[in-house]
Amino acid sequence: MSKTKAAAAAALIGLTLAGCSREGEIMPTGIVTTYTACPSVAIAAPTGDITLFDPPQSRDASAIDVVAAITNVRSTCGDSGEHIVTNATFDIQARRRDRGPARDVVVPYYASVVQGGQNVVSKSVTNVVIRFAEGQERATASGTATAQVLRAAATLPEDIRRQITRVRRPGDADAAVDPMADPAVRAAVQRAHFELLLGFNLTEAQLRYNATR
Repeated sequence: MSKTKAAAAAALIGLTLAGCSREGEIMPTGIVTTYTACPSVAIAAPTGDITLFDPPQSRDASAIDVVAAITNVRSTCGDSGEHIVTNATFDIQARRRDRGPARDVVVPYYASVVQGGQNVVSKSVTNVVIRFAEGQERATASGTATAQVLRAAATLPEDIRRQITRVRRPGDADAAVDPMADPAVRAAVQRAHFELLLGFNLTEAQLRYNATR
Protein backbone atom coordinates (compact mmCIF):
# COMPACT_ATOMS: atom_id res chain seq x y z
CA MET A 1 0.00 0.00 0.00
CA SER A 2 2.85 2.43 0.80
CA LYS A 3 3.95 2.74 -2.84
CA THR A 4 0.49 3.02 -4.33
CA LYS A 5 -1.62 4.89 -1.79
CA ALA A 6 -0.68 8.34 -3.07
CA ALA A 7 -1.34 7.48 -6.71
CA ALA A 8 -4.53 5.62 -5.92
CA ALA A 9 -5.86 8.36 -3.70
CA ALA A 10 -4.83 11.15 -6.06
CA ALA A 11 -6.86 9.53 -8.82
CA LEU A 12 -9.88 9.74 -6.56
CA ILE A 13 -9.55 13.36 -5.41
CA GLY A 14 -12.68 15.35 -6.07
CA LEU A 15 -15.53 17.27 -4.60
CA THR A 16 -18.38 14.90 -3.75
CA LEU A 17 -21.58 16.50 -4.89
CA ALA A 18 -24.93 15.13 -3.76
CA GLY A 19 -28.43 16.09 -2.72
CA CYS A 20 -31.91 16.60 -4.05
CA SER A 21 -30.73 19.13 -6.61
CA ARG A 22 -28.04 18.29 -9.12
CA GLU A 23 -24.88 20.35 -9.35
CA GLY A 24 -25.37 23.33 -11.61
CA GLU A 25 -29.11 22.71 -11.88
CA ILE A 26 -31.14 25.82 -12.71
CA MET A 27 -33.94 26.14 -10.18
CA PRO A 28 -36.63 28.85 -10.12
CA THR A 29 -34.38 30.81 -7.74
CA GLY A 30 -31.12 30.23 -9.60
CA ILE A 31 -28.28 27.70 -9.94
CA VAL A 32 -27.73 25.37 -6.97
CA THR A 33 -24.62 23.49 -5.87
CA THR A 34 -24.65 21.09 -2.92
CA TYR A 35 -21.88 19.47 -0.85
CA THR A 36 -21.69 16.45 1.46
CA ALA A 37 -19.08 15.78 4.16
CA CYS A 38 -19.58 12.00 3.97
CA PRO A 39 -16.37 10.20 2.87
CA SER A 40 -16.49 8.70 -0.58
CA VAL A 41 -15.82 4.96 -0.84
CA ALA A 42 -13.74 3.36 -3.58
CA ILE A 43 -11.54 0.41 -4.47
CA ALA A 44 -7.94 1.62 -4.73
CA ALA A 45 -6.22 0.48 -7.91
CA PRO A 46 -4.12 -1.58 -8.38
CA THR A 47 -5.08 -3.41 -5.18
CA GLY A 48 -8.62 -4.40 -6.16
CA ASP A 49 -7.62 -7.93 -7.09
CA ILE A 50 -5.13 -10.55 -5.92
CA THR A 51 -3.48 -13.48 -7.66
CA LEU A 52 -2.04 -16.45 -5.75
CA PHE A 53 0.46 -18.78 -7.44
CA ASP A 54 1.42 -22.42 -6.89
CA PRO A 55 4.35 -22.64 -6.60
CA PRO A 56 4.40 -19.18 -4.93
CA GLN A 57 7.62 -18.00 -6.60
CA SER A 58 6.37 -18.67 -10.13
CA ARG A 59 4.68 -16.02 -12.26
CA ASP A 60 3.73 -18.31 -15.14
CA ALA A 61 0.10 -18.29 -16.21
CA SER A 62 0.01 -22.05 -15.71
CA ALA A 63 0.94 -21.55 -12.04
CA ILE A 64 -2.02 -19.28 -11.22
CA ASP A 65 -3.79 -20.97 -8.32
CA VAL A 66 -6.49 -18.54 -7.11
CA VAL A 67 -7.69 -15.17 -8.41
CA ALA A 68 -9.95 -12.93 -6.31
CA ALA A 69 -11.43 -9.47 -6.82
CA ILE A 70 -13.33 -6.96 -4.66
CA THR A 71 -16.68 -5.95 -6.14
CA ASN A 72 -20.22 -4.77 -5.34
CA VAL A 73 -19.13 -2.08 -2.86
CA ARG A 74 -22.04 -0.54 -0.93
CA SER A 75 -21.94 2.14 1.76
CA THR A 76 -24.05 4.11 4.21
CA CYS A 77 -23.16 7.33 6.00
CA GLY A 78 -24.31 8.67 9.36
CA ASP A 79 -23.43 12.31 9.96
CA SER A 80 -25.62 13.33 12.89
CA GLY A 81 -23.02 13.19 15.69
CA GLU A 82 -19.53 14.44 16.50
CA HIS A 83 -18.12 11.86 14.11
CA ILE A 84 -19.18 11.12 10.54
CA VAL A 85 -19.31 7.35 10.21
CA THR A 86 -19.31 5.52 6.88
CA ASN A 87 -19.94 1.77 6.83
CA ALA A 88 -19.05 -0.18 3.71
CA THR A 89 -19.78 -3.75 2.67
CA PHE A 90 -18.45 -5.57 -0.37
CA ASP A 91 -18.10 -8.96 -2.00
CA ILE A 92 -14.94 -10.87 -2.83
CA GLN A 93 -15.42 -13.11 -5.85
CA ALA A 94 -12.79 -15.81 -6.35
CA ARG A 95 -11.92 -18.51 -8.85
CA ARG A 96 -9.49 -21.41 -8.37
CA ARG A 97 -7.54 -23.31 -10.99
CA ASP A 98 -8.34 -26.84 -9.88
CA ARG A 99 -11.77 -28.09 -8.93
CA GLY A 100 -11.21 -30.56 -6.16
CA PRO A 101 -11.92 -31.08 -2.47
CA ALA A 102 -13.36 -28.34 -0.28
CA ARG A 103 -10.75 -25.72 0.45
CA ASP A 104 -10.36 -22.53 2.50
CA VAL A 105 -8.18 -19.69 1.19
CA VAL A 106 -7.32 -16.78 3.49
CA VAL A 107 -6.64 -13.36 1.94
CA PRO A 108 -6.03 -10.01 3.71
CA TYR A 109 -7.78 -6.78 2.77
CA TYR A 110 -7.22 -3.25 4.05
CA ALA A 111 -9.41 -0.23 4.67
CA SER A 112 -7.68 3.16 4.71
CA VAL A 113 -9.11 6.56 5.57
CA VAL A 114 -7.36 9.17 3.41
CA GLN A 115 -7.60 12.94 3.83
CA GLY A 116 -7.00 15.35 0.99
CA GLY A 117 -6.00 12.61 -1.44
CA GLN A 118 -2.65 11.80 0.20
CA ASN A 119 -2.68 11.82 4.02
CA VAL A 120 -3.45 8.34 5.39
CA VAL A 121 -5.35 8.96 8.63
CA SER A 122 -5.88 5.30 9.55
CA LYS A 123 -5.47 1.83 8.12
CA SER A 124 -6.81 -1.53 9.24
CA VAL A 125 -6.06 -4.98 7.84
CA THR A 126 -8.54 -7.86 8.08
CA ASN A 127 -8.28 -11.48 6.97
CA VAL A 128 -11.21 -13.01 5.14
CA VAL A 129 -11.75 -16.71 4.46
CA ILE A 130 -12.86 -17.73 0.97
CA ARG A 131 -14.50 -21.17 1.13
CA PHE A 132 -14.53 -23.26 -2.02
CA ALA A 133 -17.08 -26.09 -1.86
CA GLU A 134 -16.06 -29.53 -3.07
CA GLY A 135 -15.87 -29.64 -6.85
CA GLN A 136 -16.63 -25.92 -7.20
CA GLU A 137 -14.41 -23.56 -9.19
CA ARG A 138 -15.89 -20.31 -7.84
CA ALA A 139 -16.62 -18.91 -4.38
CA THR A 140 -17.76 -15.65 -2.82
CA ALA A 141 -16.93 -14.06 0.53
CA SER A 142 -18.02 -10.79 2.16
CA GLY A 143 -16.07 -7.97 3.79
CA THR A 144 -16.85 -4.86 5.81
CA ALA A 145 -15.05 -1.61 6.57
CA THR A 146 -15.73 1.55 8.57
CA ALA A 147 -14.47 5.11 8.30
CA GLN A 148 -14.86 7.44 11.28
CA VAL A 149 -14.02 11.09 10.69
CA LEU A 150 -14.32 14.06 13.01
CA ARG A 151 -17.10 16.33 11.79
CA ALA A 152 -14.95 19.39 12.43
CA ALA A 153 -12.23 18.09 10.08
CA ALA A 154 -14.72 17.25 7.32
CA THR A 155 -16.65 20.52 7.57
CA LEU A 156 -15.83 23.34 5.23
CA PRO A 157 -15.28 26.83 6.70
CA GLU A 158 -18.46 28.85 6.45
CA ASP A 159 -17.07 31.35 3.95
CA ILE A 160 -15.90 28.54 1.66
CA ARG A 161 -19.22 26.75 1.98
CA ARG A 162 -21.06 29.93 1.01
CA GLN A 163 -18.93 30.27 -2.11
CA ILE A 164 -19.65 26.71 -3.18
CA THR A 165 -23.32 26.36 -2.25
CA ARG A 166 -24.72 29.81 -2.89
CA VAL A 167 -27.44 30.20 -5.49
CA ARG A 168 -26.00 31.53 -8.75
CA ARG A 169 -28.65 33.23 -10.83
CA PRO A 170 -28.53 33.16 -14.62
CA GLY A 171 -27.28 36.51 -15.83
CA ASP A 172 -25.05 37.19 -12.82
CA ALA A 173 -21.56 38.30 -13.82
CA ASP A 174 -19.97 35.27 -12.13
CA ALA A 175 -22.75 32.76 -12.75
CA ALA A 176 -20.55 30.65 -15.01
CA VAL A 177 -17.42 30.88 -12.83
CA ASP A 178 -16.50 27.61 -11.14
CA PRO A 179 -15.79 28.35 -7.44
CA MET A 180 -13.19 25.55 -7.53
CA ALA A 181 -11.09 27.78 -9.80
CA ASP A 182 -10.17 29.74 -6.67
CA PRO A 183 -7.01 28.16 -5.15
CA ALA A 184 -8.18 28.90 -1.59
CA VAL A 185 -11.51 27.17 -2.20
CA ARG A 186 -9.83 24.22 -3.88
CA ALA A 187 -7.35 23.79 -1.00
CA ALA A 188 -10.10 24.00 1.65
CA VAL A 189 -12.21 21.42 -0.17
CA GLN A 190 -9.23 19.08 -0.49
CA ARG A 191 -8.47 19.33 3.26
CA ALA A 192 -12.09 18.58 4.15
CA HIS A 193 -12.42 15.71 1.69
CA PHE A 194 -12.03 12.19 3.10
CA GLU A 195 -12.11 8.85 1.33
CA LEU A 196 -12.45 5.25 2.48
CA LEU A 197 -10.19 3.23 0.18
CA LEU A 198 -10.47 -0.56 -0.01
CA GLY A 199 -8.12 -3.15 -1.44
CA PHE A 200 -6.20 -6.35 -0.86
CA ASN A 201 -3.17 -5.96 1.40
CA LEU A 202 -0.69 -7.05 -1.25
CA THR A 203 2.98 -7.92 -0.87
CA GLU A 204 5.55 -6.00 -2.91
CA ALA A 205 5.73 -8.93 -5.34
CA GLN A 206 1.95 -8.98 -5.74
CA LEU A 207 1.89 -5.21 -6.33
CA ARG A 208 4.54 -5.56 -9.03
CA TYR A 209 2.56 -8.34 -10.67
CA ASN A 210 -0.63 -6.27 -10.73
CA ALA A 211 1.22 -3.26 -12.11
CA THR A 212 3.05 -5.09 -14.91
CA ARG A 213 0.83 -7.97 -16.03
